[in-house]
Amino acid sequence: MKTYAGIPEENAMLENSKVMLVTVPYDGTSTWGKGADKGPELFLDASENMELFDIETRTEPYLHGVWMAGEVSENSTPEAMTEAVYNKTKELMKNEGKLFTLFGGEHSVSIGSIRAFGEKYPDLTVLQLDAHTDLRPDFHGSTSNHACAVFEASQKLNLVQVGIRSCDLEEMQYVPEGQCFWAHEIAINPNWIEDVLAKVSGNVYITIDLDAFDPSFAPSTGTPEPGGLQWYPTLQLLKKVFEKCNVVAFDIVELMDSPFAKPTAFLAAKLYYKMLAYYHLSNN
Repeated sequence: MKTYAGIPEENAMLENSKVMLVTVPYDGTSTWGKGADKGPELFLDASENMELFDIETRTEPYLHGVWMAGEVSENSTPEAMTEAVYNKTKELMKNEGKLFTLFGGEHSVSIGSIRAFGEKYPDLTVLQLDAHTDLRPDFHGSTSNHACAVFEASQKLNLVQVGIRSCDLEEMQYVPEGQCFWAHEIAINPNWIEDVLAKVSGNVYITIDLDAFDPSFAPSTGTPEPGGLQWYPTLQLLKKVFEKCNVVAFDIVELMDSPFAKPTAFLAAKLYYKMLAYYHLSNN
């Protein structure tokens, strides 16, 4: 039995796990760097090669259990993939008291899971860490394109965007007023974390495109943009979100295969594990 991070089987069974992990190896609409379909495999491989003791929190998050809830492999069309992720999410949400997590794949994989949680929590806040706004109503003939990842959320839910530094003029009309924290403003605002927290409350879905981070240490993404978020301030934000809010789900996307994928894959593995640590601390 293959388990997350090679953890013992007793910590990887549904009944013993507080965390569910779905993988979506999809890369059907990316427009520049290809290889995000290999992201889950790279993430899982890196996870098997990290220490399972978290120094900061002095905890071993895996002891709370992580159940590998399966893979969504539908890739016939972007819309079919979105529907498959939506249905898988709805199915898993029946397991009460467990955190839903998803690893992509390109960012379009988040549309279906955010939709499912938005139906359950009409007051849902979607916290997006990303280099790109992803607010196109449609792109290349599809509403399930990676460039449309949070458009639906912007129309129906409370969207808060962090780290944005790339945007098409058309998208500006959809940017949530006062709730987009541009990277160039974060760089000169020592209070940006507190400002973000003021906009985030209640039930929260966190979606993290790895290109939110600066490409100097997270280069293996589909569209790396200069001027990104740094590691420790980002962790500080996430820790405070988990402390303040009820995080009901999170996803991490856009890990791309490349000759230099390992540093970004390891960052993704550590990021996922840190978020589990923060989740369990805030729910004890």
